[in-house]
Amino acid sequence: MREFSEQELVRRDKLANIKNPYPDKYEVNYSLKDARELEDGATNVKVAGRIILMRKMGKMAFLTLGDIEGRIQVSIKLDCVGEEAYQFFKTNIDLGDFIGVEGEVFTTHTGEKTIRAASFQFLGKALRPLPEKFHGLEDIETIYRERYVDLIMNEDARKKFLFRSRFSREIRNYLDSLGYIEIETPILSNKASGANAKPFITHHNALDTDFYLRIAPETYLKRAVVGGFTKVFEIARCFRNEGMDATHLQDFTMLEAYGAYLNYKDNIMLTKNLLQTVINNIFGTLNIYVGDKEVDLSGDWEIISFRDLLLKYCNIDLNEYNNKEKLLKKIIEDKIEIDSDTPLENLGYGNLVDQLYKKVARPHVIKPIFLTEHPIDLSPLARANDDNKNITDRFQLVINGSEIINGYSELVDPLEQERRLKIQAELKSNGDDDAMPMDMDYIYAMEYGMPPISGWGMGIDRIVQLLTNSSNIKDVILFPLMKNKN
Repeated sequence: MREFSEQELVRRDKLANIKNPYPDKYEVNYSLKDARELEDGATNVKVAGRIILMRKMGKMAFLTLGDIEGRIQVSIKLDCVGEEAYQFFKTNIDLGDFIGVEGEVFTTHTGEKTIRAASFQFLGKALRPLPEKFHGLEDIETIYRERYVDLIMNEDARKKFLFRSRFSREIRNYLDSLGYIEIETPILSNKASGANAKPFITHHNALDTDFYLRIAPETYLKRAVVGGFTKVFEIARCFRNEGMDATHLQDFTMLEAYGAYLNYKDNIMLTKNLLQTVINNIFGTLNIYVGDKEVDLSGDWEIISFRDLLLKYCNIDLNEYNNKEKLLKKIIEDKIEIDSDTPLENLGYGNLVDQLYKKVARPHVIKPIFLTEHPIDLSPLARANDDNKNITDRFQLVINGSEIINGYSELVDPLEQERRLKIQAELKSNGDDDAMPMDMDYIYAMEYGMPPISGWGMGIDRIVQLLTNSSNIKDVILFPLMKNKN
């Protein structure tokens, strides 16, 4: 049986005094945010919101109504609303309740924009009291589990999620201006294709078949290009059954965009211009803070090859250590300790290179760089370079040790794609959980013909984490997945 605090019992008792504690609607004519911009003397202003601050004083009360976007003060006076209504207010309304008010706008002698209520309507009872206003929620796990309370009490949280919403809207507007069309692709699929990652598996009862939660929308977006879309994108929920840390979650939001007749160099410029435009539109500057460091995102961003970056930080030349056996022996000789969910000896050459890079080089990257010329074994869906078939026409945008964007000139040769996926499938059967499976349906689509394509993907959660200077990626996930408390 549930147990209630004394405050909760009192609030439940008050429900009996309220004729209709949960009405079906209230007609407002201004949002709280817009009401604050009204001139003094504006009448018949109708707003609604949650009471987040309240002072009851004899024949008058001041309260603050709030929602995700705004706050406004309301005064409720006995001689304005009447004796019966005022006594109802004093007796039955608590902090956290919802009310609607209608009245006239004025500014107090302290400069606070206020609505003088001529009437009010009760709109909803909060059966649980809000946390103490000066501290709100402080336990980080409770913040993630009870985000709804965090949003009520914490202005910083509200700003982050409003920022995230605007960021996605600005991205959509920018891509729309370039002629990109937004579509939707399946979350459930027969093959966990589109990226090198360990998938989630689920069972479809009606079809009595196991399916995978998508790890990326890539191969379906490229199927759309086969069907005639020339510029296409999706903001997609993706799932990868891998490790969790301050910059990684197993379920996350990914933007992927594909353009026919483009190459990866075109997308290096597109993504730089997109981010600089969107960030400047929102912040009015291209200087952002990462921790206590100021990072300048203006101008051109350095382009550096995978080989040169590794040489800079660990003196391992990929031209010399060009297969798994050589590279693994060198890593052991140099006593480079790599944390990997998959034993290093089970990794293919490409994933071993990637693990080395993540250990020795990526953490040192602060200013934005475009990392290029990835080993072909690390990029089974990317086009091989014309001059060096061991590397791909690929790029990654890295800022402050985080991979923000991954893109490449796409492999559109179905024969070569089938050969590479066979190699990936063999790696997977030998214990490399991150390798890709064979996906013959995608090969069949390619065999109908594909134009030159370049595509890119960006983790929305991670870029928002970076731009809001948040220490943990869960800080920018509205309702992050949490382990059951029981």
